[in-house]
Order: sequence, then C-alpha cells, then structure tokens
Amino acid sequence: MSELSRRRMLVSGGTLGALGALSMASPAHARSLMNWTWAPSGSVAGSGAGADPRWVWDEEADPLLASLLDRGAIPEVNRLLWDWERNDQPLPAGLPRDLRAFIEKARQLPSWADRSKLEAAAEFNKSRGLYLNLLNGVGGGMLSTAIPKEARAVYYSKGGADMEDRVAKTSILGFAVGSLNAYRPDGSCMVNSVKTRLVHAAVRHLLQQSPHWGGDIPISQNDMLVTWHTLPTFAMRKMREWKVPITQAESEAYLHVWQVTAHMLGIKGEYIPATWDAAEAQSDQVLPPAMGPTREGVELTDILLGQLAEQTSPGSVSRPLCNALARYLVGDEVADWDEIPREPFWGAAVRTAWPALVKFREGLLPLPLVPEAAWALDEAARQYILFYLTKGKETKIDIPVVNRPE
Repeated sequence: MSELSRRRMLVSGGTLGALGALSMASPAHARSLMNWTWAPSGSVAGSGAGADPRWVWDEEADPLLASLLDRGAIPEVNRLLWDWERNDQPLPAGLPRDLRAFIEKARQLPSWADRSKLEAAAEFNKSRGLYLNLLNGVGGGMLSTAIPKEARAVYYSKGGADMEDRVAKTSILGFAVGSLNAYRPDGSCMVNSVKTRLVHAAVRHLLQQSPHWGGDIPISQNDMLVTWHTLPTFAMRKMREWKVPITQAESEAYLHVWQVTAHMLGIKGEYIPATWDAAEAQSDQVLPPAMGPTREGVELTDILLGQLAEQTSPGSVSRPLCNALARYLVGDEVADWDEIPREPFWGAAVRTAWPALVKFREGLLPLPLVPEAAWALDEAARQYILFYLTKGKETKIDIPVVNRPE
C-alpha cells in the first residue's frame, strides 16, 4: 500500500486526531518512543484515550484541505482570507461552505480558557519581551532546524525555497501570541492560529506527493508537541536558568496562553500539559528523541543566520556574534548538529556578559559591574528580535498549493 493510500485509509477510518509539525528522525529514534507513557491525567482535559500521538493527525482539517486542494479552490480561498486579520472580524463572503463551517468552529476559544490569565500573560510578555522574543524566535528557530522531521518538512515544502518569506510567516504567529491583545477582539492570535492549522493540513497532504519526502505522514500530533516544547517549555527553562524573577501567577499565565494556542492550532486536549511539571515530563519524553543532525537542517540554519547578519545595520552585529549567541541559546550539542561555528572570542564573551546583562536588567547588578561586551549582546538581541518579529508584518499566512519547486 502506498503512503498516500495509507493516509487516505486513516482519514476515512476516522483515526486521525489533531495536528503537529515533526517527529522522529530514524528507526533508532522511533524505537525510543514506541511506548507512549505520558498520562492524559496530566493534560488540560484531565483524561483521554492515551493514544500514541505519533499516529494522530487532524481528523477535521485533513480531509477538508485535501478536498479544497483537489477542487482547485485554494487560490480563491487565499484571496478571500488575505484581509481576514482580527479575532472579531466576520469571515468574508464567498468561502466554500465546508471551509466556513470549519473556521467558525475552529476560531472559538476552548471552554477552559481563562481571560484573566490571558491578560496576565500579555503583561508578562511585555515585561519579559526581550527574553521571550529571543528564546522563542531565535532559540526556537535554531532548535527547529535540529529536528530532522521538521527541518525536512520545512525544506521540501514550498516555504523551504524562500526562507526569508518562511521566517516572516512563522513570525506572524509568534508575534501574535506575544502581543498585548493576543486573544482580545482586536487581536489576531485566533485568526493566525486557524490559518496556521489550515497550512499544516495542506502541507500534510502535499508533502506526501513529494519524491523527496518518503517518511511518515508529516505534522503529527507528536510533531506539534515537539515544536510546542521548543517554544514555551524551552523559554521557561532558560529563564529559570538565567534566574529571571518570575512569580507563580506569571508562570501560570505564560503557560496558559500557550495552552490556548495549542488548542487553537488543533492539538487535542488530552495532549496539552496542564502544569509546568507535566510539560517538563512530556518534553523530556518527546523532544530529545526527535532531535539530531540533517543536511537540510544545516542548510536552513546557515540561511537563517546569514540572513540575520545581512539584515542588521552594517557593523552593528557580526556573523560571529550571531553564531556565538545562537550557540549560547541552544547549547553545544544542538549547535554542532546545526554546524554553527564556534567563536572563541564571542563565545567566551557571551557566557560572561549575558548573565550580567540579565542581572542588570532585573535590577540585581549595578551598572559599573556590567561588562562592556554586554552592550554588544544587547544590540544583537534587539537585532535578532527586529529580524524575526517585525518581518512578520511584511506578509500574511497563506495556504500552499505546491511543494518546494525542484
């Protein structure tokens, strides 16, 4: 049975579940996750079937997008949805009825969403924006290129042919989650989450037709969990490592905005961690086996860091400093997989200056004790954020109709 036929059988049998973005890289990695042991009792749903998320996809979006692609409807859908931007904005007239019904359901917040926590998360994102944007944008980006299935999915899908555009579109969702009005009526997080869910379903359908793919169905529920942990779980771990002061209420609020976003992206409630302890346990199970080196990941990393160095103002942030800061964020193992060069001078400077800069920003270190190199790092962090987040304003998320051109 062909992979495409197998997928259609799964869809028609109703065994697909929600969404994702990546998974295992080799048979050895696959064996290490053969037994899914994370308990659904630790999820926001509090219970569930306990099915292995590697074999769960999106039972609602998958057949819909496959049908829209087969019907040739996507170009008109993209045109109609181009100016659909606000959470409270009605859908445009003219959308196919099945798509309209899906979006109207998918754009609703879950019953367990807490408005007060979402507002608190917005304030936390504001007060800790430098760290969060750096960790989610740059750290998450470097981690993603060291996840073989994700790197290959990006590389061989349409976005892999134009990484500047791909970064811009990825930044749209990240910027929306971190904005002050993320889930308010005038925000855009609900819209961009639903658009991303549609894109993932289209990529799942298209990639299996690529002669370069040859793997499991992409963007499984497990894949999405892997990606999710490279964002909030990774960011919270690093901020704790840097000793950034975070209250219990702030911690819970930051987790909550990402829990809601996971739901909006199509992750099933039984897989969304209810607490940070549950998130840590799940991350430890799904993330390490999913990571490793690939040629595609190395190439994507070089493109991303090269773009950053080119986009910054002349002489303000050098490629060696970009390399050193990226290596500091993700660690030597991941940086070696991504083939990020070691920079002896800047590497040592970052290890010394960044902790001092964090302490200074948090009022824990007086100005005279901050190393001179800290201000170069401060500028580098700002340039990273400028590159990864403001580029999201230059484009909009649209649904692909082809894979990466040959």
